[in-house]
Amino acid sequence: MDDLLIARSMFGTTMAFHIIFATLGVGIPLMILVAEILYQRTNDNDYAVMAKRWTKTFAVLLGVGIPTGTIAGVQLSLLWPGFMEVIGRVMALPFQIEIYAFFIEALFMSIYVYAANRIAPWMRIVSLILVAIGGLASAVLITNVHAFEGTPAGFEVVNGEIVNVNPWEAFFNPSFLVTATHVALSAYIVGSFAIAAVAAFKMLRTPFGTRVYKFHQKALMASVIVGGIFSFLTAINGHASAQMLHEYQPEKLAAAEGLFETQTHAPLAIGGFTNREEKEVKWAVEIPWALSFLAGNSFDTEVKGLDDFPEEYWPPLFIHTLFNGMVAIGSLLILLALIAVAWKKILKKDTFPKWMMWSFVASGPLAVLGIEFGWIFACTGRQPWTIYRILSTEDSVTSSGNLGTLFTLFVAVYIILAIAVVLVLLYYFKRNTVENDLNKSENKNVPLST
Repeated sequence: MDDLLIARSMFGTTMAFHIIFATLGVGIPLMILVAEILYQRTNDNDYAVMAKRWTKTFAVLLGVGIPTGTIAGVQLSLLWPGFMEVIGRVMALPFQIEIYAFFIEALFMSIYVYAANRIAPWMRIVSLILVAIGGLASAVLITNVHAFEGTPAGFEVVNGEIVNVNPWEAFFNPSFLVTATHVALSAYIVGSFAIAAVAAFKMLRTPFGTRVYKFHQKALMASVIVGGIFSFLTAINGHASAQMLHEYQPEKLAAAEGLFETQTHAPLAIGGFTNREEKEVKWAVEIPWALSFLAGNSFDTEVKGLDDFPEEYWPPLFIHTLFNGMVAIGSLLILLALIAVAWKKILKKDTFPKWMMWSFVASGPLAVLGIEFGWIFACTGRQPWTIYRILSTEDSVTSSGNLGTLFTLFVAVYIILAIAVVLVLLYYFKRNTVENDLNKSENKNVPLST
């Protein structure tokens, strides 16, 4: 492996690991807020117990998300000095503001955890709202740098020098709003379906009709409804994302759909694999005219094909498979949520069939996999550029060698962290069972949050 490939692999591995904790760190606070609101409205102690247990989970995950995020920041400086030179002069604002977003999140989570029994109910809700805002702002600000990479703005390059810098124009670059919305919605999907997966697994291992079973059933329905809503909203946002690609990164859209020839009434290719030599998507199901409508709200929209661009500007063609995987998972989660609500609310069934329960169990890992597919698609689809049409990945990488050893050491750190977080969560919840927490919630003399 050459140094460029090792550098890309190292940073990609870091982000693939960190993004799990980052998205859960945005999604779980929203579910804690939902549980707290349901508790305040219904006075059902089960929701108070959910909020408490999910808060403990969030604290552990945050403890891993912080070091992995720090590693990502260090690697940006070590591996991509050319990129960081541009970011330091043009796009430093998100990194600076993100610190304050994290402070808000940590401060109000501390208030919620340590002062829950001393503050008014409405203050607990306000605290959680600020935690959710802080977590979301932190994620959006960091991913805004990614949006800037795809649609750079706020500066010019003249004779190799960066001039006419406008940091706010760079901050509010053309894809900022679409990207920020997509990040927020997808994080809420991951947080809710991760909780749904755990609740469904616990229901499969708990006798039907028991108090603990009903507790997990409430958690399952709350998380599936929230996840289904945000899955649907993400699909709508995906339409705006496709239009953004059509306008600003047309070769990325063409590669995502395996489109080689520029055309109006372009078909949407579902499934299959892009064949570079034959310039077609093998074994795909094509929906006539759909890509043109997706790109410009009109069947007459002309969609540029890959043949209109130099081949060295083509993204890797396997991003078609990543794009299809992301869309397929999102569609499946919407369908699963609709079936669950219909089964419970319309058909009035007390139990879900076993195949549906195992589908709920799979929904959490699938949501995480969808995030991974989407992130790899977004970054790999921008290649060969670090900053689109301005700075190539090859020109931004470090000139230092011997990266292989460093790569191995970082992977070892991630393995240790992954094992540690699983063991800590298993240990904690084995010692603090749902039944114990439910009994504690009924004893008014024992604070639930201790």
